[in-house]
Order: sequence, then C-alpha cells, then structure tokens
Amino acid sequence: MILPGSASQSLAVALATELGEPLAPVEYDRFADGEQMVRAPFDAERAVVVASTTSAAAHIELLQLQNIASRQATEVVTVLPYMGYGRQDAAFREGEPVSARAMAQAISTSTDRVLVVNPHEPEVADQFEVPCESVDVAPRLSLPLPDELREPLFLAPDAGATALAEQVRDAYGGGSTDHFEKHRDPASGEISMSPSAATVDGQDVVLVDDIIATGGTMSGAIDELDNPARVYVTCVHPVLVGNARTRLARAGVAGVWGTDTVEQRVSAVSVAPSIAAQL
Repeated sequence: MILPGSASQSLAVALATELGEPLAPVEYDRFADGEQMVRAPFDAERAVVVASTTSAAAHIELLQLQNIASRQATEVVTVLPYMGYGRQDAAFREGEPVSARAMAQAISTSTDRVLVVNPHEPEVADQFEVPCESVDVAPRLSLPLPDELREPLFLAPDAGATALAEQVRDAYGGGSTDHFEKHRDPASGEISMSPSAATVDGQDVVLVDDIIATGGTMSGAIDELDNPARVYVTCVHPVLVGNARTRLARAGVAGVWGTDTVEQRVSAVSVAPSIAAQL
C-alpha cells in the first residue's frame, strides 16, 4: 500500500503503477486551531510512505503518516524523495543544530527502513537509526535532453557535483565534463565562481546539479561561460524558490528540467522506476 504525502502526489501515483500496489485513501485536513490532521485507513501488510519534506508542515505530515502506517501494517518503508534540512549535516557555528540528524532521528521512530533519493550529503544516510539506503537517479537526468546536442559539455557548478555530471554524460552517450571552482565568503556567505578551464565556444552546455534552490549558483556559472551555443540545466531536486526560474531564463538558459522528487512544472523525469527497483 502506498501512502502519499501531499507534496508527492504525482510520484506516489507513478510508484504505485511501477509496483502494482494500491494507493491508500489519504485525506488531509486541519483542526480549527490550524493543526494538521491526516487520515489514511487501509489494510495491508506493507506500507510505503512517500513524502518529500519540502517544508516544516511536510515534516509533520510525514510523521503523522508514519504513525498511521506503523499501527496498521507489519512493515513500514519510508521513501524521502527530497529530504528537507538534509544539507544541515554539521553545526557550522557554535549553538547551531545538526538538523539533518534531528530530522533523521525523528523519522526513524516509526519506520523499519528508509530510502532517500540523492541526498545532498551521502553521509546523511548514516544519521538514521534504522537501515537507510540512497537511491541514485542521476542517469535519468539525461532523458529530457535534446537528442542533437552539439559537442555537449556537462558542467558541474562545483567539484562535488562532478560525479553527477559524469553520470549524466555517460547516460546521454557522449560529451565531456568539467566543473567550476566555487568559493563562499565566510563573512557574508556570498558565492563566487572561478571560470572553467574548458573551452565552450560554439558548444552546447548542460549544467548539472543535485539541487537548484534560488538559481544563484547556476546563474553565476552561466555568466562565466565564454560564448556557448545553448545552455541547459538539469537537476535532481528542482526546489526553485522565489524567482529562481525567471533568474535562469534571464541568464539565457534554453531549458530547465528536474525530477518529481520536488513536484514542479519542470519535473520532466519521474524517479519512480529507480525507487521501485529498491523496494
């Protein structure tokens, strides 16, 4: 039985189709004081909770769904297509929480197993108190790319995303890879980019990253490119807050694609097959 979070409706439907399992009749409501309420009556041996934690409210909803599942099924699997607070994997200054650990511990209380899709930091899987596996969907990012890319350069915005860019290149079937050097000012937090050594004159460029939030990093990378033919952007988690989408368009991006881990208009790729393979 698939129990969908309200932020993962389309993915839950796709996963139910892949697995041939039914969707639980989940209802969402609020009490008069604004507190969330979830109802999901079902009868099944295994419950698969599918919920991206894209907000604090989504985190609460996930815990509620897990509580329902743990009381009605003998096995509970929690799928986190996108794990909010996953980037806060360390206390960078005194007095800060390790939010990834706090969230992982809470999520671990009512589940037997967790799957996380491409966590920003792989070590996040170690924060859970139940078995946790990462689901790698990087090769699927090549699916929406145009077939006729001209000498494509798959470019990561920093060294940490290079492996991701290589996976997309290999899945596409050709091209080269490179990355920018990203520098964060310790005082202001502002990010600057060092130009790539790669020559992009007349080539198509595909910028690849795991998460696009504000679009600032991608826009900065595009500004450093020297006369590319076309620029495309593909990512696993298209968070795209605020004016991120228009910021990328103004930077000259010809196309933006992401997966349905965060359900947006640019979510052109479903990760359901990859998740189903690990269930």
